[in-house]
Amino acid sequence: MAIIKIPAPPKSSMNRDRPVSGLLKSQILHLQEAEFRLPAKYQTNIYIHSIRTEGDAGEYIREVTQAIHAAHASRLRVAKRKPAPIFEIAAAAAKPRKTKAKPPTAKKKRKSKPRARASE
Repeated sequence: MAIIKIPAPPKSSMNRDRPVSGLLKSQILHLQEAEFRLPAKYQTNIYIHSIRTEGDAGEYIREVTQAIHAAHASRLRVAKRKPAPIFEIAAAAAKPRKTKAKPPTAKKKRKSKPRARASE
């Protein structure tokens, strides 16, 4: 298999004081949606419209990512601690009774008699 060499990013690629790009803004919005699904004690309560620079965005992304990992880890600890409840059935449901099928009855059509019309 061929080895693909990836050049190191230039030092100017990360500038903490550079304004937030559109791509970074959309990532922040997606992270905020994920954050809102977390329990309240794990939410950062950071107002995302105050994020103006790449440094601010990096801090927010770091905090939300840590909160997601912490919530997931605590959920795993709780899941391991509580065994699933075991339900035992004491009695079975009664079997449905078999009924004889009734033959379909043919309905006779009534012949309609002509109605007498009222004369004017």
